[in-house]
Amino acid sequence: MRLSLPCGESPISIYSSWRILNLCSQETRDIFYHGFDNYMKHAFPEDELRPLSCAPLTRDRQNPAHIEVNDVLGNYSLTLIDSLSTLAILASSPPPVQGGRNKPLEDFQDGIKELVEHYGDGSEGPEGQGKRARGFDLDSKVQVFETVIRGVGGLLSAHQFAVGDLPIRGYEATTQSRKGQEGIFWRNGLVYDGQLLRLATDLANRLMPAFYTPTGLPYPRVNLRHGIPFYANSPYNTDAEHGQCLKDRNQKGAEITETCAAGAGSLMLEFSTLSRLTGDSQYETAAKNAFWAVWHRRSNIGLVGAGIDSETGEWVSPYTGIGAGIDSFFEYSLKTHILLSGLPYDRRHPDVDSPDAFLKAWQDAHDGIKRHVYRGATHQHPHYIQVDLYTGAMRAFWVDSLSAFYQGLLTLAGELNEAIETHLLYTALWTRYSAMPERWSTSSGNIESGLRWWGGRPEFIESTWYLYRATMDPWYLHVGEMALRDIKRRCFTKCGWAGLQDVRTGDKTDRMESFFLGETAKYLYLLFDPTHPLNTWDAPFVFTTEGHPLIIPKRVRQEKSGLPEAPLQHWPPEVGVCALPPEPVPFSISATAARPDIFHAASLARLHLMPTIETLDSPLVEFNADHPSISMSDVRSPSNYTYYPWTLPPELVPQNGMSSVMASRSTFDLSFPNLPNTVQMGALQRVHEGILVNSMSGLRLGMVREKDSYQGKPEIMLDEQFRIYAISNVALGRDEKVYMQRSTINDFNPLDPFFTRTRDPASLDLMVDAPPLPVTPPSSTSLEELLDEALGEKTNLSQLDISDTIEIDVNAEDLEEPGYFSSLLSSLQSLLSAPATSEASTSTSTPKPSKEPEIQRHALHATLPTGPGAAPLPDVSDPELQYSDTNPLIWHSMYVHLDTLCDGKLAPEIARSHQIIVIPRGGCSFSQKLHNIPAYPPKGDSLQLVIIVSFPEHEVPDWDWETLVEDLEDDYVAEEEDIKAKGGMGKKAKEQTSGKQTNPQGKNVEADDEPEPKKPHSKMTNRKPQSPPKNDPPPTAIPLVQPLLDESQYTPSGLPRPNPIPLIMVSGGEETIALFKRATAIGVRRRYYFLSQGVKIANLIVL
Repeated sequence: MRLSLPCGESPISIYSSWRILNLCSQETRDIFYHGFDNYMKHAFPEDELRPLSCAPLTRDRQNPAHIEVNDVLGNYSLTLIDSLSTLAILASSPPPVQGGRNKPLEDFQDGIKELVEHYGDGSEGPEGQGKRARGFDLDSKVQVFETVIRGVGGLLSAHQFAVGDLPIRGYEATTQSRKGQEGIFWRNGLVYDGQLLRLATDLANRLMPAFYTPTGLPYPRVNLRHGIPFYANSPYNTDAEHGQCLKDRNQKGAEITETCAAGAGSLMLEFSTLSRLTGDSQYETAAKNAFWAVWHRRSNIGLVGAGIDSETGEWVSPYTGIGAGIDSFFEYSLKTHILLSGLPYDRRHPDVDSPDAFLKAWQDAHDGIKRHVYRGATHQHPHYIQVDLYTGAMRAFWVDSLSAFYQGLLTLAGELNEAIETHLLYTALWTRYSAMPERWSTSSGNIESGLRWWGGRPEFIESTWYLYRATMDPWYLHVGEMALRDIKRRCFTKCGWAGLQDVRTGDKTDRMESFFLGETAKYLYLLFDPTHPLNTWDAPFVFTTEGHPLIIPKRVRQEKSGLPEAPLQHWPPEVGVCALPPEPVPFSISATAARPDIFHAASLARLHLMPTIETLDSPLVEFNADHPSISMSDVRSPSNYTYYPWTLPPELVPQNGMSSVMASRSTFDLSFPNLPNTVQMGALQRVHEGILVNSMSGLRLGMVREKDSYQGKPEIMLDEQFRIYAISNVALGRDEKVYMQRSTINDFNPLDPFFTRTRDPASLDLMVDAPPLPVTPPSSTSLEELLDEALGEKTNLSQLDISDTIEIDVNAEDLEEPGYFSSLLSSLQSLLSAPATSEASTSTSTPKPSKEPEIQRHALHATLPTGPGAAPLPDVSDPELQYSDTNPLIWHSMYVHLDTLCDGKLAPEIARSHQIIVIPRGGCSFSQKLHNIPAYPPKGDSLQLVIIVSFPEHEVPDWDWETLVEDLEDDYVAEEEDIKAKGGMGKKAKEQTSGKQTNPQGKNVEADDEPEPKKPHSKMTNRKPQSPPKNDPPPTAIPLVQPLLDESQYTPSGLPRPNPIPLIMVSGGEETIALFKRATAIGVRRRYYFLSQGVKIANLIVL
């Protein structure tokens, strides 16, 4: 057995980190080539390699339901396509070889030549026919998502490396013309002229039928040759005579239409790049429609689910998190913003077409995750769980291996601290299992539901690379070294690299997934090659979720117009700032190793309970002659689980390091006794935003004491409070509330120290009795008069050229639907030909006496004032919530002031004769408004209460988008005038000289008013999917504040007011003003909340 010095066994210091980089980068290159060479030898041109059998893995045609294989393997040499971008990356740092050959570059070019020989060059002529197929004309039913990210993405990335859009150090992609051929001439004889781009287009075209759905969500699967004949409700399969699908979806064998958020919404990077390179917008349009179809169906609390039906748009499962089925949707929202940044977009629809729209989607998604899915330090160590999609309530405790991608995404987004702290748990889990189990429970500390395999997934290594690039902390080099050592020790076979069927026992699976070479080896190599061009390149390129780098090259980028970009409404512009890495602890090398909470993650992973593992037997020993870099640490894990990763040298452990005290949550249960003669059925009722409690008998409230925050910009920390997180074993979401009627709690002691009822000093309910708004019945002759005016002398619609007479705004695409316009004309003709009602019958009809409108009682949230001028409310009893003649409101005379009462005094008789005065907010201080009310004798029919009405502009952040756009336009005009003053020609002048003119609104129009030519669309994008109602949140509203009366109350003459005027404030603006104008009576109803041990129970609402 020949052993060499491994990268982890040499003395490490701050001056010798290059050793681990150089040695481990070579070992990673060896890992890749051991898998790639064996695939090409034993499996090509099939899709994947069986490393234990030394044979190819192909589609399971005997069992079409075997989707774990059939969804991915399309019979088109998948592993080669997935490996091409890794070969291109290795080609930038080739090992020294005699003769100066660049073996990875040659293998990259040879791999492309092999693909062209087997699948053609993507053209229509004879060169388009390959040994296997013409393009991807294959009878394979594959998953749309997997085919896009592996097939289309792999081909596009390899094409961009081939033509020089992506960098390969030392490679010049020069187009030449020789002997009638034009392209990039390679040493293997292939003239590259875009074959991979044409093949990617061919593959994408075969996927496009899946996007023809009512929702815009693509069907999950498609046959590369036959399309989608197996979906019963597909518009392509409505031919009753020749249709090939089952007409009944419930019939046995009908194809399911369930896709997932990640599968439907993670197509933007590949399809946008394809559209920009080919000039055909159909791919990007389809991907955008799918992305927004997912996002607009998010829940009211901002969460995206996993499974979703592509035909109905309904969520299939109420569970959500950040892992399987959801993961790459978040990834593509941010990366699409990066990829498309600086590119022109449709300014008529900036909310769905601009790069900033995708950034906003990511930020909103992250806010929802941080609010509901993230568990903080009080749960041993920060991590993510599974929650209810609609309420945010906890549903499961497991984390999965796919969710390890999220720390890389957080790093890319600048959320560095959250990425570092949550990555520690995955590092501890890998240390424990020497791999990443598919699913692991934070509650039990064991593998969840028997999902104990690791198929070579890259997500944990990917995040490690991102974090190292952001922090340059050597900790992450040793994390990567640990993964490399464990892969070599546990996954090595004679013919490749096998996945682990059981991470505990080391049992292997006879499959090498294509992503092991396409992603896992790639990210390991980039981690250990800090000078690689992709580690230093300043360009808006991104890695897809399959690890393929893509970029929109400068040669296809259109020049942006000089007009300002259309901003997104209700979204404040933010300056992007890259987060700084953590400051290193003095006299230490690694800031991560010196974190005081590092052992909290180890404790959560139960590392301290694990025995030492001695693994002495390994097939590496038998084949070490071919791999001289193998060391003892490759066949034995030296970890004793006292520190992690086990490759960390002692030099990085801080001297006298001390773990911080683990935070804990203060929780307790509050139980109520079983009351006699009470019915338990229906005690809890699910209502909007929470639970309504109808009976306290036997109720148990689980409460946690914590600090909450106001989720705004900036975030505001609130006082410590109790939150009910469970009620009688029903888990509640973070923002869910518990509602109780006053009658439900009247029998309990209001002074109980654990359940103390307290009057709310900040808010109350303003009760308003008012009749409903009058409803004007539609005129029966209005339509007839309209048509008479349109028809004139004509008596029949057949005599009318309706396009010249009636202006109808109809979507041109809808007119293509059969019978649309003819149905409209038929309806109008039927209306005109109906017999008219005689005058006799009209005049003899006696109108029914109008019924008195019923009074309705409205409850408006109101805030009480604070400050030295605040006065207590009149001592009146609380009215009921429902209107009745037996429980009237006490104040009946109201006066609505038209202006803000800032200039001039109120007439004295108004305060003497009205109990309520309503004043609009704004213009001056609240104290000034009261100052302008004259003195009056305190009587029952004189002024009792002043109501301030707040308007929407007072309750949103104080940025003004219209002003922002106007300022940008002014800057643009000023720039044009400055150019002209200097003798140049601005953009406006150029447009005018080229036959364009500017209308008064500032829009450019052609001088002869010719319509702008439309871009060509495919058949599948001419018909836009039906967009669901957008679930976009309203503008970020500031909660209604308490009015500040900053001085004691004075009369207009300057004397202290002997009887201060009570004041409250409500919101609603003009709508509330209109309600007060028709009000018949007004009253107030106090609000109450409960304290437990002197601390407020924040989410318990007393109705």
